[in-house]
Amino acid sequence: MAIVRDIMPAFELFQPASIDDTLRLLNEHGSDAWVMGGGLDTFDWLKDRIKRPKVVVDLSQVSELRGVREHEGGLEIGAMTTLTEVVRHPVVREKFSILSTGAEAAASPQIRNQGTLGGNVSQDARCWYYRGGWKCYRAGGNICFADTPTAINREHAILHADRCVAVNPSDSAPALIALDAQMVIRNVHGERVVKAEDYFVGPALDITHMTVLQPGDLLAAIRIPSTWAGAQFYFEKVRDRQVWDFPLMNVASAMVVNGGNIERIRIAVNAAAATPLRLTAVEDAVRGQPRNAATGEMGGKMAITGARALRYNGYKIPLMRNLVKRAISGVEEAKWA
Repeated sequence: MAIVRDIMPAFELFQPASIDDTLRLLNEHGSDAWVMGGGLDTFDWLKDRIKRPKVVVDLSQVSELRGVREHEGGLEIGAMTTLTEVVRHPVVREKFSILSTGAEAAASPQIRNQGTLGGNVSQDARCWYYRGGWKCYRAGGNICFADTPTAINREHAILHADRCVAVNPSDSAPALIALDAQMVIRNVHGERVVKAEDYFVGPALDITHMTVLQPGDLLAAIRIPSTWAGAQFYFEKVRDRQVWDFPLMNVASAMVVNGGNIERIRIAVNAAAATPLRLTAVEDAVRGQPRNAATGEMGGKMAITGARALRYNGYKIPLMRNLVKRAISGVEEAKWA
């Protein structure tokens, strides 16, 4: 397949200085507008000439979208806050360290200085067939090239695959789900707030989008309630290169232990499916149980119920089982099997 990669396609660039101006532009241009945060995912698409928006709305001048501030006992983080700011913020590190750990694992220091939290949770699928310009289901075609007998699909989904087997690549997403975060979405008609776990959509609902954002919408902020402040946190990411790489799989958990038993817990994994997965069945099963290797083993086995391996990604099934086991019982109690 011959794909021309010479210069970026022409587009009209807007650099609004306020949220109101941004929303007016997004409303005016609708589906012709492309929202650019840090630009890392954007420039990948544009330089390869795969995406050809008529209008690019650059958010870099909208100071209202930046910063970490207190909100009802928890935190509100502007969507344009860089990953570096999230990693270094003292309150995030003290009370919600799972998010700083996940954000730090997302990329190299140079990329974290430019990449934003909103961009990390809103980035598109990284399947190389899709990114390479192949006309797959997600790109409007009628086939998933990664789900064929000869496909290269080592990084693809083992759960909830529906026509498309690409996975969500975000490292901050499972941490936000574990923290019961909320995504603040704005448009010219007002504001709506959705739970982090409901922000992401799979191909069964909408195969052309990764999130609930529609034309005219803007992810303005992420709110983290105080509910899980200071809990016992666990985050682990497995990747090919330790310096920087997208996850082969990651896991995040927030837990409160009382008398050696798990009083409450939230746990999520990513890169197992098209969306980050909150493991509610596992949470229900381990709640009230002792935090030990046996409980972790039970939760890990439950987590992979229904998993289906493709040609090259069978390793992901035991990987997910062990990551969930470790997130429940801790590294020292739950060795790799």
